[in-house]
Amino acid sequence: MRSERAADYQDVPRRLAVMPKTYPAGSTTGLHSHPRAQLLYATAGLMVAGTALGTWVVPSGHALWIPPGVLHDVTMCGPVAMSSAYIAVDGTEAAQTPCRVLRVSRLLAAALAAIAEEPVLYDEAGRGGLLAALVLDEIMRAPETPLALPMPQDPRLRRVCAQIVADPRAPGDLDAWAGLAGASRRTLTRRFRAETGLSFGAWRTRARMARALALAAEGTAPRAVAAAVGYANPQVLHGVMRRTLGS
Repeated sequence: MRSERAADYQDVPRRLAVMPKTYPAGSTTGLHSHPRAQLLYATAGLMVAGTALGTWVVPSGHALWIPPGVLHDVTMCGPVAMSSAYIAVDGTEAAQTPCRVLRVSRLLAAALAAIAEEPVLYDEAGRGGLLAALVLDEIMRAPETPLALPMPQDPRLRRVCAQIVADPRAPGDLDAWAGLAGASRRTLTRRFRAETGLSFGAWRTRARMARALALAAEGTAPRAVAAAVGYANPQVLHGVMRRTLGS
């Protein structure tokens, strides 16, 4: 039987090692890291992963790339089935690939499922080796999705972000949030863009989308989800999500 301990896959003498696992709703992994890079693929359910640099929402059909050594924790919103691919990468590869959410193609999903049925010490010259090469190639081709919520390092901005994450429906215009930060409107907008790559408004919308996806995965009714993140009704929320996420 295949181990469900991540530690058992870090020193496998293969470039790729895959561990399927399921979690009940509300489970958390706790803060941890891995010597290898990790592709954290949600085969069912929704996960929210966090590091010191941000939060990433990982719904079914998506995967989070996590470089080696990055401290992270993962919370399960509803029951979750995942497949973790642990990949040996060199320092250059790790430095060039920060955390990001990828859309998993049907080919990548099928290859991950197939290699999980192979022995952990698969034949590198046989089917297992071919599947591993296919998985690695598909990861390189996978498109990134806008499901990241990068956290700024400026303490003033982090204070604002913490308030929004705690209550995504909190009212307030840009001047009000600048006041909370103890900064000018111009400073807030300039620093937000510089540190997160997003405008303040875009960041706030992503925070609302992240909470909405998590609540929906936990079984919250659509109208309650919309109200919890500051929208009048589910139709308005769906329109914003479609524009933000592209689906």
